[in-house]
Amino acid sequence: MHRLSGTSGNRLISEQVGLVLLGKVLLSVEEVPRPVAFPELTRWLDQLQPPPTAGDIDDILFFLMDEVLDEVLPLLEQLSDGLDELEEASIRRPSPRVLRQAYEMRSTLRQVRGMIWPLRSQLIVLIRQSYRVLDKGAIKGFREVSSHVDVIFETAELLRHQCDGVTASYMASISNRMNQVMKMLTIISSIFVPLTFIAGVYGMNFNPDKSPWNMPELNAYFGYPICLAFMILVAGIQIFMLWRRGWFQDWTGTR
Repeated sequence: MHRLSGTSGNRLISEQVGLVLLGKVLLSVEEVPRPVAFPELTRWLDQLQPPPTAGDIDDILFFLMDEVLDEVLPLLEQLSDGLDELEEASIRRPSPRVLRQAYEMRSTLRQVRGMIWPLRSQLIVLIRQSYRVLDKGAIKGFREVSSHVDVIFETAELLRHQCDGVTASYMASISNRMNQVMKMLTIISSIFVPLTFIAGVYGMNFNPDKSPWNMPELNAYFGYPICLAFMILVAGIQIFMLWRRGWFQDWTGTR
């Protein structure tokens, strides 16, 4: 089994726990030494009256497995809360950091599934009683443990799909914002196109005195301010028309 104690920087912290059940002996091997191995079990055994016998070995095994599995669901709840925050951030504040954290959580959930999957097969072997080490009452309890493992596995799978949803929301939000940027650039370009045309026409270096097509505006005393005022008027009309058509509306939902 694997004891999942939480995450550090969205990375899974896992400790292996080996359990060997024989006829009258139960061995437990922990990867990381602790001052007291399974303190909850120790307190439970101290409170038993009369003290446990060889017939209670299967109950102790059930207690150990249940204690280790109880630490997995809080971890999944922590990941679920983190995914909810990432999904909200992917819509309101999309950034590469959000996408990176979603990928890290997806990797963490894949590791959880990989650690839970072998336990499912071992429980099936144990319940089928290839070796007669459990009584009928213990078999019923281990079926509940098997159901608990199935719930953990399915929850990890659902959260992994939620990571895909966060990625999709991020991509949609980024695409929407990119469309908003392209729309604003199009608005700016459409406003300056007629202004550029007017400036280009009156910027041609032709002598009006020697040309059959005379441009009287070039000799006007107030020609320059009149041309600027006309350009401002054209730009104002364009801005008003684009505003009436809703082009200036922010479709991303946030500024």
